[in-house]
Amino acid sequence: MLGKILYSAGLVLYFAVPSLYGQVMEKGPVFDLVHLERHQFKFNLFAPGLSYELGIFRNQTVSTNLGLGLATYQEGYALGLAWNNRYRYYHNLSRRANNNKNVSGNSGNYIAAAQAIFFSQLRLATDIEGPDDFNLGFYGLVYGIQRTYPKGFNFNVELGAGYYRGDGAVSGYGPLLSVNFGWVATKRKSRKPVFE
Repeated sequence: MLGKILYSAGLVLYFAVPSLYGQVMEKGPVFDLVHLERHQFKFNLFAPGLSYELGIFRNQTVSTNLGLGLATYQEGYALGLAWNNRYRYYHNLSRRANNNKNVSGNSGNYIAAAQAIFFSQLRLATDIEGPDDFNLGFYGLVYGIQRTYPKGFNFNVELGAGYYRGDGAVSGYGPLLSVNFGWVATKRKSRKPVFE
């Protein structure tokens, strides 16, 4: 069943990504990362963990994060180790740069396809009924804000909703809220704005 969900999500991304190109308002080649970082590695401090973000197209990145997470939906909650993946589309980088605002360290607002897996082996607490070894997956959309400051400190806030798929537990729908504070360990592009 999980394979069918991943296959369906892949098909959605395959057909949705080309349509985003028509909505891109920035100039230049699609593969040119004017404002985005090619690689960004971050240590998360608030919800301890590690994050990696890879710039793939002009306004788009993929990111992965392993750390503490909270799943909450109509059946209850689960707190523990979570693996989060995002396909991000940053929609305001050129406008921020043209207004002399910081865009280094992928400082912008984005819409993202979101996926998260909450592992049973490292769960700290739950009130979801089911066997002790159930896993929980999240599939949905989020809106996020990310800012990186001169010394490398970073914050990222996401709010969204989606489907929580239980593997051994009841599935359902619910919100996703993510708040992370961290430190970007990789070198960032110049903070000077790029005018096009």
